[in-house]
Amino acid sequence: MFVPDHEKTRKLLEITDKGTKREIIEAINCENFGLSEFAASLSPLIDNEILKIIAGRSAQLTRKRFGRAISLYIPLYYDNRCTNSCVYCGFNCRNEMERTSLSYEEIIKEAEIIRNKNFKNILLVAGEHPESADIDFLVPVIRKLHELDFTCVSIEIAPLEEEQYRTLVKDAHLDGLYVYQETYNRDIYASVHPAGKKSDYNWRLATAERAAKAGVPKIGTGFLLGLGDFREEAVNLAQHLSYLQKHHWQSEYSISFPRIRNAKGMDENFSRVSDIDFIKLVCSLRLLFHETGMSLSTRETPQFRDAVIPLGFTSLSAGSLTVPGGYSSRRSKDFELLEQFQVEDNRTPEEIASVLSQNGFDPVWKDWQ
Repeated sequence: MFVPDHEKTRKLLEITDKGTKREIIEAINCENFGLSEFAASLSPLIDNEILKIIAGRSAQLTRKRFGRAISLYIPLYYDNRCTNSCVYCGFNCRNEMERTSLSYEEIIKEAEIIRNKNFKNILLVAGEHPESADIDFLVPVIRKLHELDFTCVSIEIAPLEEEQYRTLVKDAHLDGLYVYQETYNRDIYASVHPAGKKSDYNWRLATAERAAKAGVPKIGTGFLLGLGDFREEAVNLAQHLSYLQKHHWQSEYSISFPRIRNAKGMDENFSRVSDIDFIKLVCSLRLLFHETGMSLSTRETPQFRDAVIPLGFTSLSAGSLTVPGGYSSRRSKDFELLEQFQVEDNRTPEEIASVLSQNGFDPVWKDWQ
């Protein structure tokens, strides 16, 4: 099992903090860009001039590997019940809110609406509740989604046992899993996950490895920007992803960049990762992981999304709603009582596809195959 080497992370960042701008530029241009160079590329000494160098290299590497295609996907929230008390999430079980779970028929109704919007790449999302993670419920749902011509069906739900993932792959052809450690700092992790199954740091950390062993083809990972020091989190994420790619290379990996947004009952004492640090993180990860897909969610504003897409991203969510049943019942005035977090980019999928085309990209309505 992967265990973050926090001492190694600390030493790398200490060395970085003692570096000069010239050494940072040399690190960025290094042909054998590794973990030390990655830490240097996150330095607080980086100014706009150096950032342009990083961004330029990142964009160039992305186009070289992935071309101009941008895959579009959409989340389908089917259950906002949760047994955890994560202080940054609207689904926190201690929040007084209307709880709802969609039936099989209601999920399929939502999916049909989504499919009519051209999407072939869908992500099933639910709060962490035992019933929403019941594989006897999920298998027929995922099967039906494939029958509706969704070419990629992924899940972002409560972590499962290895054998349960194996069943979803074998019996339902599960295509992908998204799981975020949220933070690699154990002390912070304990403070923001005070109760519920998610409070088990090790269980959460081993989820991607269990899924890989079970044969899940695509696994998305990342951390929640704003919980801990973003540089420490980034170096630990890089260690984690390197471990997975080395020991479980049969699965394909991607990185997402969720940044804390307002949500009902959310603790306000989180740090806000700046746009500049967000860009540094994206570009630095691209310099380290040339072949890895990167995903950008609707947590970011339209203007910011349009500006950073060329720097390293390969997939975008579009037209997202974080409310169970939201696509078939647009009760907009009630959404804030049901949603996991506030969506920042409310453009339609068609509007986003149009913007991509205008900027020279090819919107693709399915995942990479």
